[in-house]
Amino acid sequence: MALTVADVLALPVLAAGLPEVVVGEPGLRRPVRWVHITELTDPASFLKGGELVLTTGVPLPGDTSEVRRYVDELADAGAAALVLELVRRFHRAPDALVRACRARDLPLVTLARDVNFLEVTQVVHALILGNQAEVLRRTQHIHDTFTALTLRGAGPEDVVRTAAEMGRHTVVLENLAHQAVLCEPVGVSAEEALAHWERRSRSAAVEDRTTLHEPDGWLTTPVEFQGERWGRVVMLPTPGTPGFSAEDVTVLERAAMTLTIARLIHTTSWERRAHRHVLRDIAEQRHRSPAEARARAGALGLPTTDATFLAVLVDTRHDATEVETLIAPAFERTGLVGALEDRRVGVLLALRRGQSWQPAVERLSRTAREADPDAVVSVGCEVGDLSHVARSFREAGRVAEAVLPGSDRLYHQLADIGLRHLLHTLRTDVRVQDYVERQVGRLVEHDAKHGTDLLPTLRHYLDAAGNKTVAARRAGLSRQTLYERLRALERLLDRDLEVGEQRTELHVALIALAVLRMTAPPSPTST
Repeated sequence: MALTVADVLALPVLAAGLPEVVVGEPGLRRPVRWVHITELTDPASFLKGGELVLTTGVPLPGDTSEVRRYVDELADAGAAALVLELVRRFHRAPDALVRACRARDLPLVTLARDVNFLEVTQVVHALILGNQAEVLRRTQHIHDTFTALTLRGAGPEDVVRTAAEMGRHTVVLENLAHQAVLCEPVGVSAEEALAHWERRSRSAAVEDRTTLHEPDGWLTTPVEFQGERWGRVVMLPTPGTPGFSAEDVTVLERAAMTLTIARLIHTTSWERRAHRHVLRDIAEQRHRSPAEARARAGALGLPTTDATFLAVLVDTRHDATEVETLIAPAFERTGLVGALEDRRVGVLLALRRGQSWQPAVERLSRTAREADPDAVVSVGCEVGDLSHVARSFREAGRVAEAVLPGSDRLYHQLADIGLRHLLHTLRTDVRVQDYVERQVGRLVEHDAKHGTDLLPTLRHYLDAAGNKTVAARRAGLSRQTLYERLRALERLLDRDLEVGEQRTELHVALIALAVLRMTAPPSPTST
């Protein structure tokens, strides 16, 4: 922080002179660049601006016009203030001097006691030089920090976070569409920082240079990509703190430069990265509050009011980011799209209330299958608030687990999941495997050892719900042969096939056995 006139007057070396501000009190906030002692009638030729001028008043002219000229020259040279010692010539400030200083808004300060001006210059100059050295050190630290980020290929998230930490202000990266791609809040919540972001952003005109916008107090600087403006970095004022300093400007401009380089290094667009991060936070409920989730999603352009939401998962054999890139352009105005895992893409659709979700999901499924014909699309439940979207993703995950290999349905929802799908979900559970073994293990071993077909016969019989005529026809057996095989099954399994519950137990075991024998790899785990 630069020394001001008020700071210098408060120093013990000057305070001992009992300084009194005669005129120009608002100018006490002016920075002091140097201290100049003079007893000349024309000291302005030795000034470069920002000097605190010390005088005993001995050389002051007596003529009013000359006094006015003296003050005009000081003011024109940019003097910070005039300090008059009332010991040798004057016992109060001359009226002509007071009027002239008031006319030029030049602070006039009197000292009632003798002060060692040389000591004043030594103390103040030491402080000024110390401040300048500190400013240089801190500026170098800023440059070194952002250079290190560039050298290690840091992403935009790291750059924005670093800018917010160094400036101690909220920093937002937005694109040309006034969408907040990244936000690192300081002193406020994300929802406060991003509230009505697009409207507020559009009221702050886009400039080609670093600009302080009033009355909101935004500090902005442009971010370019390949010679064209991509967006801008915005630094927001922190409540309860002074405005921005020169150091804040340096931080913001270095951040913008680092972001420009990062944009060249990272091939994934920042919008896609932002969609991916916000989507994951919502799906996994990693946001601090529902209000923050709404603010972040809304700042990316997702409708968050008067809408319903639907989670969709796309499981693919390919790299999820490839499928994401194909899907995203068609849904970026009405949803968030992002890779959740290596082989899974998540989509959050925002629908108008009363709008049917089926057409959008069908379009999404066809788009996904252009990238991967075997892609599996699973749909969660429709919810009325963004805070409930995680539940929709969990349901879509359960559906995805239950989809049978080789299914050719365009998409799957919970209503499609039956017993076979449930058993497919539980196929790795040891308890299910043990159940199958206890129920029909002996039968499988008997067929393998003796070359019989009792297992298929049992399946036909159970599929026909115990109707022997239908079972015999489906199995291509005579009724007599069927009866003989059923009796053999009852002896081998120690079961009564006329008892409905026992038939159900065996039927479930046979379905589970068929699921366990499937050779396709398991579906990806749920979110």
